[in-house]
Amino acid sequence: MSGTRDQILDAAEQQFADRGFYGVSLANIAETLGVTKQALLHHFGTKERLYGSVLDRISKDFLNALHTQQMQTLEPEEQLRSFLRDLLGRSSRDASRDQLLVRELLDNRERAAEAGAWYMRDFLDALTQVLKTCYGWHEATDAEAFCAVYQLVGAASYFAISGPTLIGLGGEEGYRAITEQFGRQHELLIDAVLSRYR
Repeated sequence: MSGTRDQILDAAEQQFADRGFYGVSLANIAETLGVTKQALLHHFGTKERLYGSVLDRISKDFLNALHTQQMQTLEPEEQLRSFLRDLLGRSSRDASRDQLLVRELLDNRERAAEAGAWYMRDFLDALTQVLKTCYGWHEATDAEAFCAVYQLVGAASYFAISGPTLIGLGGEEGYRAITEQFGRQHELLIDAVLSRYR
C-alpha cells in the first residue's frame, strides 16, 4: 500500500510540475500509472488532497534535510549555508520540485483564498528560525528573516527552472558556465544576508 501511495505521489508530483494544478486531472495521473481514477480517489479523495499531499511530502523532505543529525552539529551560519548549497545542487539535478513550487506561487490565486493548509509554511518557518539564530539576526523581525530566506530559496528555485531557457540562449557550454557562475553568485547572496547586521 505504501509503495502504491509513493508511486501515486511521484507521478502526481511530476504531472503537477509539468502542467500545474489546473492543467492536470486525476484521469491524467491515473492513466500515467495505469490505474483507475477510482483508485486515486480511494487513496486521496480529491485532486486538491492529492496536490496537498504532494506539497506536504516536499515540505517534509526539506524539513528532514534541514534537521538531519549532520546539519544539527553545524553552527547556524554553516547550517543555513550547507542547506542552501544542497538545495541548489538538488535543484540543478532535478528541477521538477522547484517548478512545482514556483507554479504553486503563480497558479494558486483562486485556491489561496480557500486554502486550509499552507504545506510549505513549516519548512520556511524552520529555515527562518535558523537564520534568526545566526549572528546579527537575533533582533530581526520574523518578517525580515522570512523575506531573506524566501529570497535565497526563491533564487535557487527560479534558476533551476530556467535551465531550458538558458540552454536556448547560450547553448550547453554557455549553460554550464552560467550554472557555475550562478553558484558563486548565490554564495555572495548568502554572504550578503549573513553579514547584513554585522
